[in-house]
Amino acid sequence: MARMGDVLAGMHAAWEFDSDSVLIRFERGIRTPKLFQALGERRIPLDAVAGVTLTPGKRGTVVLRAEPRPGADPLMDAAAGQLKEGCDPYRLVLPADRETLAEYYADELRSQLTADGTPAERYLVDPPEGPLAFKAYDGKASFDGRSVSFRWFWTGASSAKWKSGDQTFPVSALSGVEWRSPEVFEGHLRLLRREPGAAQPAQADQDPASVVFGLGYGPVHESLPFAAAVLAAARSASPAPPPASTAPRRDPADIADRIRHLGELHEAGLVTDEEFSAKKAELLAQL
Repeated sequence: MARMGDVLAGMHAAWEFDSDSVLIRFERGIRTPKLFQALGERRIPLDAVAGVTLTPGKRGTVVLRAEPRPGADPLMDAAAGQLKEGCDPYRLVLPADRETLAEYYADELRSQLTADGTPAERYLVDPPEGPLAFKAYDGKASFDGRSVSFRWFWTGASSAKWKSGDQTFPVSALSGVEWRSPEVFEGHLRLLRREPGAAQPAQADQDPASVVFGLGYGPVHESLPFAAAVLAAARSASPAPPPASTAPRRDPADIADRIRHLGELHEAGLVTDEEFSAKKAELLAQL
């Protein structure tokens, strides 16, 4: 049996096994993903793990992965499947010659798991600690544990945001957070408000409850822990799950303008073929 305090060291991280949890300590170094460095360490209760896999990796490695239980980790909820494989905090990459040892620990973990794949009723993994802040393209976002504040930059904020003034939202007024990675087209962080019928503009750059990302602004290692901390605070403020939201139907003329602008970005080489096709299909689906 794995003993309390046993450590399995891999590339960029080490897993320390306890009787009811795994402490993941991330390395700090030039080659370590910035997200891991920002997280530092995370304690994952076994109740937050739905399964364990061991698979072949790239270039002579094996990958030990703990499958997070849905709804147990605010970081993974906020990421919503957008993290690149190399930035997955639940993966431990090891040299292939340590496969037998990794298989041993994988079997030990499996034998101790009691949770299945059903969603957790509450967050079991602690969110990143605050206060947190980062600079987006159109403003600075700050979170002190009780409220989220947006301070607009006159060089980037839309006229709608500038006219609305700087914003502060108590977490008790929020039902959740929508995070779209800065690494994709139209990345943003949007606060979802709790008030019934609260209307929010379809476009994040027009919504005073959101900040938009751009090249070099709001990188993953800053904006994702921020989103996770706000999401955990919002859920803690009200255990009731947020109501499902439906995007409002868009004006066909507005859709045409957006596609035309997207085409210009594509022709200028600022948007890849894949991003152009995906976003065009997304816009057409809103008709």
